[in-house]
Amino acid sequence: MAVSAVVFDVGNVLFSWDPRFLYERLISDDQALDVFLRDVVTHDWHFQHDAGRPFAETQAELSARFPEHAGLIALWGPRFNDSVGPMIPGMADLVAALDARGVPLFAITNFSDEFWPPFRAAHAPLFDRFRDIVVSGTEKLVKPDPAIYRLALDRFGVAADAAIFIDDRAENIAGAESVGLRGHLFRDAPTLAQELTALGLL
Repeated sequence: MAVSAVVFDVGNVLFSWDPRFLYERLISDDQALDVFLRDVVTHDWHFQHDAGRPFAETQAELSARFPEHAGLIALWGPRFNDSVGPMIPGMADLVAALDARGVPLFAITNFSDEFWPPFRAAHAPLFDRFRDIVVSGTEKLVKPDPAIYRLALDRFGVAADAAIFIDDRAENIAGAESVGLRGHLFRDAPTLAQELTALGLL
C-alpha cells in the first residue's frame, strides 16, 4: 500500500526541547546548572509525567529528596512551556506544504496530560493542521510501547502500511516499525523532505 499519511513526533522533531532552556534562565552558575539538570530535574524524572503521573506527586517526591531546590522544582509545571524552544528549522514550512497538498497529518507524542493543553494552545495555528494527536500522558501509554502505536492507528483510522512515522529516537522508530508503520529517524527537515518527496507526498 502506498504511504498516504504522515505521523509526527513533537519534541525535537517539530519543536526543540530541553530542560536547560528553562533552567538556564533561573540558575546563573553553569556548573550548578549542570549538576541540577544531571541530578535533580532529570529526563527520567520528567518521563513520569509523559507516562501519566501528576506533577503534584512527582514534585512532592523530588522536593522531599532535594528540599534545597524545592522552589526551582515547583516551577517545572507552571513554566514547562519555557523548556520548549523554537520550531526545528524548516519544519513549519514542511507541515504547511503537506497540509496544502491534503496529506492527512497526525502525531504521537510522549507528553504530560497536564502540560499538553497549554502547549498546544500556544501553537494552535500549527496543531490545527493535524487531524488527531495521541498524547502519552492522556493514554498512560508511552513510546516505544507498541500499544501506543496500535491505539493511535485505530483512532486515526489509518492502516499501518499507509503511514510514515517520524521520530528522533531510534527506539521509538523500532516500536513503530514493529506494528507495521514505515519509520523515519529524524535528523533535519531537508532529509525528511527528500523521503516525503520520494514517497510522492511533497
